[in-house]
Amino acid sequence: MTEPERTAAKAYVRLLRTAQAVLADPATAPRALALLTGPMAEAEESLRAAGLAGNEARLFALVDDLQTDTCASGP
Repeated sequence: MTEPERTAAKAYVRLLRTAQAVLADPATAPRALALLTGPMAEAEESLRAAGLAGNEARLFALVDDLQTDTCASGP
């Protein structure tokens, strides 16, 4: 995994976790768009920089590899 690919995978994971947190809280859910604008822009830019825009299969494989690496290295 190249460094730009790792950066893109991490940005996607951050976006996913932020979206889950924002949408799970009834107090923040109505402001979801405003709260997610930054993480969405970061993920989009990272995907473009890594050449992954429109290549979801490759992105998901990288995220899976990243999660596996994280789990294997422990807390």
